[in-house]
Amino acid sequence: MKEIILTANGLENKNIGRMFIKLVDKVPDQIKALFVPTAAIDAGAIEVLPKCMHDLLDLGIPANNIMVYDLHYKMEYEEICKFDAIYFCGGNSEYLLKRINEIGFNIPLKRFVDNGGMYIGVSAGSIIVANNIPENLGYLKCKLDVHGEEGISIGKFEPAQYSNIRLPDYRAIIIQDNNYEVIE
Repeated sequence: MKEIILTANGLENKNIGRMFIKLVDKVPDQIKALFVPTAAIDAGAIEVLPKCMHDLLDLGIPANNIMVYDLHYKMEYEEICKFDAIYFCGGNSEYLLKRINEIGFNIPLKRFVDNGGMYIGVSAGSIIVANNIPENLGYLKCKLDVHGEEGISIGKFEPAQYSNIRLPDYRAIIIQDNNYEVIE
């Protein structure tokens, strides 16, 4: 079962954090997460990386259960499967997607997600699954804008009804197989 959480600001909204724990279906101290900071290539995005790491730590995931992976080598599917979730931080979405595709990580990543591995995107990490950039991961068949004050309403929706979705900072899009829902 495909399980994806797309956010603008990560898990700082406690309801989104609770949904993450519910979807992973493990107690926090047993969750293993892969933390991908690769999109953070400018000063502003780099400054936010500790906040992103604290999103996971604040949920009760032990630091030794979080592995930082900066896309410097292709991680094979079997290695990815040692983790329950992959957390993609924000920054430059084009750079992040380029690195994923260049090293061939897109193939085992999609296999991981398609087989029930949790994907969490923050800002750029959310945009790369949408139709914003060519050769995206393809899980949201429309464009996605993040960091707005206003945006898509809470509740279930069909992406085919949208050419562009605006996702406010305090909401998340939850994708479970072919079901799409916005939570707050």
